[in-house]
Amino acid sequence: MHAEIHGHRGARGLRPENTLPGFAHALELGVDALELDVALTADRRLVLTHDLTVSPITSADVRPAFHDDPLFPYVGRPVRELTLAQLHTLEVGVRLPRHENDRFAPTQVPVPNTRMPTLGAVLGLVDAYGAHGVRMHVELKSDPTRPELSADPRELTERVIAELDRHRRLDRAAILSFDWRILEIARSLAPATRRYALIERATMDSAWLNGLRLDDFDGDIPAAAAAAGGTTISPEHVLVDAEFARRAEKADLPMVVWTVNEPGRAAELLDLGAAGLVTDYPDRIRALWAERGMPTPEPITPMRHTGK
Repeated sequence: MHAEIHGHRGARGLRPENTLPGFAHALELGVDALELDVALTADRRLVLTHDLTVSPITSADVRPAFHDDPLFPYVGRPVRELTLAQLHTLEVGVRLPRHENDRFAPTQVPVPNTRMPTLGAVLGLVDAYGAHGVRMHVELKSDPTRPELSADPRELTERVIAELDRHRRLDRAAILSFDWRILEIARSLAPATRRYALIERATMDSAWLNGLRLDDFDGDIPAAAAAAGGTTISPEHVLVDAEFARRAEKADLPMVVWTVNEPGRAAELLDLGAAGLVTDYPDRIRALWAERGMPTPEPITPMRHTGK
């Protein structure tokens, strides 16, 4: 059996999420794909962030971008209202311990003085590692129920595809979104690039599903995803049971499940036919693969250059 390991936001359980050190660590552990989140800044730059407002858990204010900046402090403000220069002042390498329910603080190694990267910087890092076989899975952060926080979905998709194309990555990438409008746009702009239809209980609504109603598909989520232009169904793991897996197979969609951190649950999902697992702990999932005699992705070390 073959199934893939996808590093969630790099390796969120081990290193700061959506950061260059996090992606570097995931590459050095060995993953089939790096999953990351992008949003659009006020000056139309693609920046890595899971949240449409600057998170107080993953980000901390250090200084304003310029004297008497009226938008400072930046934590808590919408990303789309801030420029890249403003976002680059944030500390994003230290997970703040004051949040009692943060389950990643005990396992995540902090990397102080880390800044929020652009998509281009991440693609440059992967190129520098020579990680040509590792795919880039770019989740476009868009919330159709909060348009005041979200970029125009067409502009966001166009910019992401253009950046992937600039780095010659379109054939080794995937476009991911809970906002299924983006799947339709991506299908028209880059039909050969994989499209992951993300789904969780909170997004089982026509507003998220590009106007589709699950009732019209007798509750069959994979069938709806295929109709929306998805080439892979990517559900939260709590949605997946034998019936869900059967429907995914009937729709001819691979099933890549998120976010799976416990080996016991990972084993159950493998037995249900998952084509891949998205995980905060690639090390744990690699260990399960090894126990089952499954091939694991090769660890990648940085290219070393010697000078004269």
